[in-house]
Amino acid sequence: MGLSVSKAAIGATTDERAEPESKHLADLTQYVNETNWSVKRLADVLFEKTGNGSWVVVFKALITVHHLMVYGNERFIRHLASRNSLFTLHNFLDRSFLDGNAMSIFIRQYSRYLNEKSLAYRLIASDITKSKRGANGMMRTMDTKDLLNTLPVIQTQFDALLKFDANPDEITNDIIHAAFRLLFKDCLRLFAAYNEGILNLLDKYFHMKKSQCRESLDIYLKFLNRTSRLARFLRVAEEVGIQQNGIPYLSQAPNGFVEALKQHLVSLEGKNDILLPNGVQNARIPSISNGPVVNASSETGLFAARAAVGAGWQNKTTVADNLDSSLSNLIGSKHPFLNIHIYF
Repeated sequence: MGLSVSKAAIGATTDERAEPESKHLADLTQYVNETNWSVKRLADVLFEKTGNGSWVVVFKALITVHHLMVYGNERFIRHLASRNSLFTLHNFLDRSFLDGNAMSIFIRQYSRYLNEKSLAYRLIASDITKSKRGANGMMRTMDTKDLLNTLPVIQTQFDALLKFDANPDEITNDIIHAAFRLLFKDCLRLFAAYNEGILNLLDKYFHMKKSQCRESLDIYLKFLNRTSRLARFLRVAEEVGIQQNGIPYLSQAPNGFVEALKQHLVSLEGKNDILLPNGVQNARIPSISNGPVVNASSETGLFAARAAVGAGWQNKTTVADNLDSSLSNLIGSKHPFLNIHIYF
């Protein structure tokens, strides 16, 4: 590694109580993006810095690593994913400063997230925050088997991110603010991929085997739980000055849609002959409005679908017209959390 890059790595991780200087981060990013030199030595220097006893130095080293993950060539995170060990900061504690204890907690949470981000890359051979999105993107074109393997990995990474549980009045210095900005950027991109994977999963739900439906329903319920935690994270982002046009709007999920999915699984668990109409099986879930409230017609369709499924179960037949219409309208309505608008 060139002397200038070593100097930049050291300069980015000084004990000055300020976020890493942009010029040092730019030099390191350029090194990772524009040279063929090994990134191992650079990573080693940054990992060595996390062994420092000062929360300032350690936090800045983690921020520098995260910055290179976000803005650097993929070979940097690929190298991190290949390392035998990552950050071991679960017991880190700096009591030498008045705010050392509080910042130490966030360092432990932050390092855990960076470990999970690296592990996710190892498991799926991709940085999901940089994956292609949209109708032809990675998560929308996955088959059922890959979806069921990938979505739990995303969930684990997302959990680790949301465990960076800072209140607005705790984001009190430039260093933790810099970390939060990077986490916010990852959060939006990770949730966008997560959201598209859920869309794909629901598209395939009525074609799945019983065991796959059971697993998919569990994944979807966990997704809904995480969206409520995401809402809190986004409120903190807004309060600490993150630009509002970068913050998506979320709606509450009506229980009726979940019940419709559960009813289908019940029919499979009971080995019943009821089959959902082809129009329902092939229904797709389009975008939602950019607002926080689910409209009344959506709720009406949901409960109509429940009634139709219940009637079909009792009679051992499918009320095809009613179920096709009501459940298709439901899936075609403004479904919460899906296709939210995110800006970068």
